[in-house]
Amino acid sequence: MAPEVLVLCSLRIKFLVFLPFFVYLLCSCSYVSKRLNELTKHNPLWKRHCCKHWLLTDADRSQRGLSWYGLFRHYYSDLGRYIQHYAALKKAWEQLKGFLHQRCPRMIVSLKDGATEQELDDVEAQIGCKLPDDYRCSFRIHNGQKLVIPGLMGSMSLSNHYRSEVLLDVETAAGGFQHRKGMRRSLPLTFCFHTGLSQYVALEDAEGRKTGESFYPCPDQTAQDPSAIDMFITGSSYLDWFTSYVANVVTGEYPIIKDQIFRYTHEKGCVATTGDITVSVSTSFLPELSSVHPPHFFFTYRIRIEMSRGASPKAACQLDSRYWKITTSDGNVEEVQGPGVVGEFPVMTPGKVHEYASCTTFSTPSEFMEGHYTFHRLANKEEVFQVAIPRFHMVCPPYREPESRTVRNLRSQLMTCLQGSGSLFFSRL
Repeated sequence: MAPEVLVLCSLRIKFLVFLPFFVYLLCSCSYVSKRLNELTKHNPLWKRHCCKHWLLTDADRSQRGLSWYGLFRHYYSDLGRYIQHYAALKKAWEQLKGFLHQRCPRMIVSLKDGATEQELDDVEAQIGCKLPDDYRCSFRIHNGQKLVIPGLMGSMSLSNHYRSEVLLDVETAAGGFQHRKGMRRSLPLTFCFHTGLSQYVALEDAEGRKTGESFYPCPDQTAQDPSAIDMFITGSSYLDWFTSYVANVVTGEYPIIKDQIFRYTHEKGCVATTGDITVSVSTSFLPELSSVHPPHFFFTYRIRIEMSRGASPKAACQLDSRYWKITTSDGNVEEVQGPGVVGEFPVMTPGKVHEYASCTTFSTPSEFMEGHYTFHRLANKEEVFQVAIPRFHMVCPPYREPESRTVRNLRSQLMTCLQGSGSLFFSRL
């Protein structure tokens, strides 16, 4: 038999020997592939993803009539681009609505249904600028609110001043998109009918602003150029801005007064008890009445005076006067005293609460106040005593000067350095 034939016969025998092994290997691969395909649709796995990313429940799944895998695919096809933001924003919206339903029910009816992807795309085409994904995601859930009072984004009221900020829907916001120098590529987030105040979000890096930052514009009153606008920064991104606000609302940090959210903040530990009387303080910064140039920072503070319910009726007393010690961030100290509080002389009895608001202005961005009230007992006017007011700080949000001013300042500093260097050079000649 020829050698070539022997080789072919040998190869054929080896192939027949190993054929069962090849068949087994192919079957194993087919089984593994089938199992992997089953695992990718494993319901417990996709349930975790649905709960984590879309905050879905068993009730949602039953209502849709889909598997967890099918439910995940359904939501991802619609909201997939927002998967990094959706859970945090959806949770914030649900917490806010739950809180409003109990404490401010009339605000609930002012919320608008979510915008569609096409509506958001149309706004981008209209303004010629991309909207941040976290902004788009929030407005897919709720497209702002109707133009009504009170505004969703907080209120503030003084004797002759009122502010309430509405969360603008995306179409209305697009109408206020800024092209002018000093505010380029900025989109309004809120609006106040009474003051004209708006918070804005920067859609691009421009004029010293960073993309996504939220801010209150503050015109430079010392500059002749109207485009010189300072900024009080209120958030590093829409997600940060909105979720931090909601957290302050639902935790009770912001008090509810007459069915409105008031943006007072209470500093932890800012409570003092003297005998049966407790004094606590919360503060708020008012950007619409403040400026960086010239430095003029406006604050309001709200004080709560409460007498314990367990106090003896003989402890009833009346406030006579107040004393303040005010320290600014540059170390200046001022002492102020006067009769009553905002023209009132409240009488305190067991269980009674007296609250009042006042305001102050400073030329520095931060300061603190502390002091005491003087009371007398109703049963014995000769018995006079002091009640401590805890130290409380007032700090304006971080602010940024316009890019043009920053450049001018750097140029001025450089010229000063060069002049100093020149004088030194000639003095050595």
